[in-house]
Amino acid sequence: MNTTIKNTIEQLENQLLDAMLHADVETLDKLIHPDLLFNSAMGQTVTKEIDLQSYSSGLMKVHNISATNQQINIIGDTAVVAVTIDMNGEYGVQPISGKVRFLRVWKQFNNNWQIIAGSSVMI
Repeated sequence: MNTTIKNTIEQLENQLLDAMLHADVETLDKLIHPDLLFNSAMGQTVTKEIDLQSYSSGLMKVHNISATNQQINIIGDTAVVAVTIDMNGEYGVQPISGKVRFLRVWKQFNNNWQIIAGSSVMI
């Protein structure tokens, strides 16, 4: 595995969590590809527009977030990340608390990495 690319993806994953924690829509916009498709733990397919809107409107609020059990596979210009996220927050009036296993697919475009797909499941 290319350790330089792996280190880059680890840093981007940390940026992503920080952006989620602080509802940093500008950073999320840079990290997420315009054609993102993400299947949520609730069975909804989320697009980039929906995701950014949930943070910018205040609908999605993250109070604490941390990652464990991260695995990264590099396949050419694509990285697949499996990671357990422990988070607390709320989506609208619905509390969010617990561990979620995420699968994210990062792809490189002109020396920039963006998330193109993902899914999550409650554990």
